[in-house]
Amino acid sequence: MTELAPGFLWGASTAPHQIEGNNVGSDFWASEGRVPGMERSGDACDSYHRYREDMQLLVDAGLGAYRFGVEWARIEPVPGMVSRAELAHYRRMIDTAFELGLTPVVTLHHFTSPLWFAQEGGWLGDRAVERFRAYAVAVSPILDGVEWVVTMNEPNMLAIMVGMAQAMQSQAMQNQAGENQQAAGAWQSPTVDNEGPRPQLPAPDVKIGERLVEAHHAAREVLRERTGAKVGWTVANRAFVARPGAEEKRRELEYVWEDLYLEGARGDDFVGVQSYSSQWVGPDGIEPHPQHPDNTLVGTAYRPDALGIAVRHTAEVTGGMPILVTENGIATRDDTRRIAYTGEALSHLEAAIADGADVRGYLHWSLLDNYEWGHWEPTFGLVEVDRETFERRPKPSLAWLGQIARARN
Repeated sequence: MTELAPGFLWGASTAPHQIEGNNVGSDFWASEGRVPGMERSGDACDSYHRYREDMQLLVDAGLGAYRFGVEWARIEPVPGMVSRAELAHYRRMIDTAFELGLTPVVTLHHFTSPLWFAQEGGWLGDRAVERFRAYAVAVSPILDGVEWVVTMNEPNMLAIMVGMAQAMQSQAMQNQAGENQQAAGAWQSPTVDNEGPRPQLPAPDVKIGERLVEAHHAAREVLRERTGAKVGWTVANRAFVARPGAEEKRRELEYVWEDLYLEGARGDDFVGVQSYSSQWVGPDGIEPHPQHPDNTLVGTAYRPDALGIAVRHTAEVTGGMPILVTENGIATRDDTRRIAYTGEALSHLEAAIADGADVRGYLHWSLLDNYEWGHWEPTFGLVEVDRETFERRPKPSLAWLGQIARARN
């Protein structure tokens, strides 16, 4: 077996909007009420109240780390007004993790923002960086003792979501003005495929990406001044593989999709790798992925080898900085397939570690079957959740991953 770093983290990840429920002050909640085809998050998994139960499931399985987020929209419901009660709530979550022997990995921003922030221009607004910096100042007092803090989740995917929101807003304004009477199309989640070949997402806008890098650096400065945490952010890795003759096109796409954000991580204490599948690149760009019986519930290819590709690429671009696998998983109803996928992904991860990648932990996505950004059907969880009673039903994959963690620690 490959020797792992001392204190290697084994655990699972979640995001507040996807599991907490009733995140009514957020921009995404507002979209759920008006965009055709978008399901509501509603009560989600009610983890806002049931977080201890969720953490206990990890502990009982033998896992030692839990990545969860704090929700900006709850902490700052209106500009400049910080909720002490919500800060205390998230500190109780951190304390509960410590009490149960879990290492908390805390994310400050996981796609959702306060509605007021979006209404004043969001990430492209004049005050965006200032607003995010102030939020980091507000949160920093509750992070005492936390070793790992993620400023922002998948800024490259966030850049796409910001761009899509702008396009939808522009379309709505045109419709209201009578310039275009055609109704806007149904919601297409960035993480969920529709029928037919996998549609190509718009590339992240470089200008939005550069703004997010600026905001990340501002928050990093605050957190380093006010906490003892390791600070980084996470990047969605596409694990591009070039067809013969398409190497230059792959490098061009890697910069727009990943490397801008990996370069933005230089100087951080770690970088989070988030990997699910791989995509082929031909001379003309990303190749649409065809329908296939092995595809996942979100329409992506079954590619457990993507994790090794992602880790190697991240190590190369960042100059070998410490890596935390903050998300890796598969959307499937078949838990035996989840175990098979994860087992193979871990073998590719260990091969990358053996070749020199400095990996400090593996956090599976996700602990719970949750709200998948507009849809409920894709199930990524190690634990099934009854949406009527909120009963948690651990799947065999949870115990399986815990056995691996026990064996390797």
